[in-house]
Amino acid sequence: MKDLSSWALNTASQRGATYADVRVVNDRSRGLATKNGKIGNASDSQSLGMSVRVLVNGAWGFASSADMGRSAVEATAARAIDIAKASAQVKQSDVKLVPEKAVKAEWTTPYKIDPFSTSIEQNLALLQKVDAELRSVKGVTLAETNMNFRREEQWFFSSEGAEIHQTKYVTGAGYVAYAFAGSEIQKRSYPNSFGGQWQNKGYELIDELKLVENARRLGEEAVALHSADQCPAGVFDIILESSQLGLQIHESVGHPIELDRVLGMEANFAGTSFLTLEKLRILKYGSELVNVVADAREEHGPGLGTFAFDDEGVPAQCTPIITNGLFTGYLSSRETASLIGLQRSGGTLRAEGWNRLPIIRMTNISILPGEKPLTLEQLISSTDHGILFQTNRSWSIDDKRYNFQFGTEIGWEIKKGKRARMLKNPSYSGITTEFWNSMDAICSRDQWTLWGTPNCGKGQPQQVMGTGHGASPARFRKVKVGAAYS
Repeated sequence: MKDLSSWALNTASQRGATYADVRVVNDRSRGLATKNGKIGNASDSQSLGMSVRVLVNGAWGFASSADMGRSAVEATAARAIDIAKASAQVKQSDVKLVPEKAVKAEWTTPYKIDPFSTSIEQNLALLQKVDAELRSVKGVTLAETNMNFRREEQWFFSSEGAEIHQTKYVTGAGYVAYAFAGSEIQKRSYPNSFGGQWQNKGYELIDELKLVENARRLGEEAVALHSADQCPAGVFDIILESSQLGLQIHESVGHPIELDRVLGMEANFAGTSFLTLEKLRILKYGSELVNVVADAREEHGPGLGTFAFDDEGVPAQCTPIITNGLFTGYLSSRETASLIGLQRSGGTLRAEGWNRLPIIRMTNISILPGEKPLTLEQLISSTDHGILFQTNRSWSIDDKRYNFQFGTEIGWEIKKGKRARMLKNPSYSGITTEFWNSMDAICSRDQWTLWGTPNCGKGQPQQVMGTGHGASPARFRKVKVGAAYS
């Protein structure tokens, strides 16, 4: 790969680039799914290619190729130069990068079992077993399961001297039980909705999830929801279990702190942001219990936003986003950090693959757990009257990330500190800062889970990538409930 990078970097330098970097990505993925006992999908694919990003006359150019022969690589670098020169004709100002020390490094996701060492037949046999367990519950009319693996090996070289080799393993799995009755559909997902749980781990995650052991319970809950009472409408104290709180963080904290959205550089997919620059270190984002970080470091956990270096060679970092309720940080790149006077990039520039331009992406955007011991059951017992929301079903948020509405698959009414009746079609809504300021309790570290969101979309052309969100169950006071179905 060193020769390949030299061909590209030398071509870029000779043609006038003041900065250039090269990424080579070897990406293998396996996707398996079943639907009512039949194979819905079974694929095992591999993709290999390279890209060149250059700065010429103060503007970016980018080009990529699946052909990695010398002539093709040099032509790709030349094409990136031509694009940069064309872009420079319409630039508003020169692109400037904050400095970053170039390093030579290697890193691999910690894992115990290479997921690709397991056979497709073995994987499908487990999914079929889960599928059968779900459909053994009377009233379950559709069962869907999935299992996914990915190995992304990347080499990064820059004209500043960086040489970085990273290999990231991702494993994910989950399932859904649907119950159709009349004109109504109810569903329950495990261990989370929209694909289950995904982490930077090997096949050991599949064993940890206990997929078969939880299938019957989930199927029974899906059927029972048809007999449950409709979630009442009104103003209630609510508790969000950790996976729903993770999505709440994703939508109402993670996206609005992306600095390209704030600066108006990204708006095509999901809008801009209400977190304009004058709010930094001024806005009271939440209560004093709200502490959110953007942490890509390995020690934060095996999140989908965990890595050693981002896609412009900046080391993984922990950036305080909300500190004791105060808004304290953005997700940044070398370019955007320069635009707002930061001394260093936050290390969040990433691309979906070798043929995509890196853009600012969430890493692991996590809320820190409470310092005092507090379990979910203890939190429920301290709540006189409220509603517990579990497992996301739907979400909607405006293009500034300020007004939102979420629905979950199941809810539980809390009365006098105990779970009472099951509730169907629960929903809640609010305004971002009012909502986070209403948080008055969060469970402790032993209740904290680092959830994976594998399907975060951004950019044009769209890039779908994984992010991580750590959360413990938390309580919010006086929240509007039930508007989605009232």
